[in-house]
Amino acid sequence: MAFFIMSKLIRLKENLYKQNTFKLAKSLLGKFLVRKIGKKILIGKIVEVEAYYGLHDKASHASRGKTERTKLMFDKPGLAYIYLIYGMYNCLNIVTEKKDFPAAILIRALEPISKFKMKTNGPGKLCQALKIDRKLNGENLITSKKLYLAQDSKTKIKKSQIISAKRIGIDYAGKYKHKPWRFYILSNPFVSRGN
Repeated sequence: MAFFIMSKLIRLKENLYKQNTFKLAKSLLGKFLVRKIGKKILIGKIVEVEAYYGLHDKASHASRGKTERTKLMFDKPGLAYIYLIYGMYNCLNIVTEKKDFPAAILIRALEPISKFKMKTNGPGKLCQALKIDRKLNGENLITSKKLYLAQDSKTKIKKSQIISAKRIGIDYAGKYKHKPWRFYILSNPFVSRGN
């Protein structure tokens, strides 16, 4: 099934990653995350994302400035920024906007297209299911043969299907914890908790 779907998928181009982070976050809903491991191909449809934007966003790692950990957020758009939470769960983010402006989109949940052994309704879960870890930190999603985003010509998400909500697990972020910068597909059963 994955090979049949692969023939219909078109990799996202570089220019797409350069656009406004919030516009891109909404447009990623309904796109596909593709992970190749040897001859195995895992595909999930993106159903939930969160935007992190600029130095003033207290929920963003970049709010502490450019560090060894966060330097990828200041790099060119289209790179994978992968970090560990709770010392055990990887999270996949897509660097956006332009070089030296720290912005990224966290992929929060996927609807499985391939057969997955694990659940994909959360950022840590989907990374486990697709075997995404810090070895892929900095991976160029525009050229990578291991990890990239793609679209097909038929999957369209209407504006009425896109829900904006507060981001999850950022109570420390002051007024930024209330920003409606999480976006998900209405009534999709694979969206993570907190809706």
